[in-house]
Amino acid sequence: MTLEQLRIFVGVAEREHMTAAARALHVTQSAASAAISALEERHAIKLFHRVGRGIALTEAGRLFLTEARGVLARATAAETVLEELGGLKRGTLRVVASQTIAAYWLPPILTVFHARYPALSVKLAIGNTEQAAARVRDGEADLGIVEGEVDDPALAHWPIGEDRLLLVGAEPFVEARIGAAWLRHARWVQREPGSGTRSTLDGYLMALGVDPAKLDVALVLPSNESVRTAVEAGAGVAVLSALVVAPAIMAGTLHAAPITFDPRPFFGLRHKERYRTKAADALLDLIGAKPK
Repeated sequence: MTLEQLRIFVGVAEREHMTAAARALHVTQSAASAAISALEERHAIKLFHRVGRGIALTEAGRLFLTEARGVLARATAAETVLEELGGLKRGTLRVVASQTIAAYWLPPILTVFHARYPALSVKLAIGNTEQAAARVRDGEADLGIVEGEVDDPALAHWPIGEDRLLLVGAEPFVEARIGAAWLRHARWVQREPGSGTRSTLDGYLMALGVDPAKLDVALVLPSNESVRTAVEAGAGVAVLSALVVAPAIMAGTLHAAPITFDPRPFFGLRHKERYRTKAADALLDLIGAKPK
């Protein structure tokens, strides 16, 4: 059966008159009659008594009327949900972001997003670049924002913002000449493999001819905050986002080295074949970095 057949059945049942129902439903009388006949013939049951030129519901018709009204009400509710989702009046946006982005770069943007779309909820998951890419690929997130480049044929990957890295230590870098030799002999605190910060540092070192695998690494830690705290305690030097270390530099607990890194791009991630939600598009419009 179809929703149109149910709509006609309810209209006829409520009026107990075929012509009046057809007129109210903006269909022809023959179309209304055909819809009722199709229901009755398919299920081998009579929904109406034909008494002279009038009609009246049978017992089966009365029972079916309750169910038909319920189905139509649910269909209307479902249509309303789709309209509200399309109009960004309700829904959930699932975002996964790497640590620096989730903790420092994204919150002010989400604050503006919530003010603009208060009925939309945002579920933010945090992971390193590899973990974020996996969540988007597996359909667990609508949108990913990461620090490192991702080579995955299933994912669209485009610049969405940028950051800069700083080499920091607990002591001032007085007259230090930060070159390849200095970097080779420094003691390091690093993020874990798979981190965007780690991959960016490794790329920078290799461009200088420094093998990242041969560094003197004191600690490998799973978060920006743990790396920063270890460096503040004197465990070694580290390369971290300026967003992460700015308060510590202002407080004098960390010092930046006289070395300049190229701006580090942040990248958006989406699955190429999954539905592009309007909520995700709205966030990207706000950021100003929507993919083509």
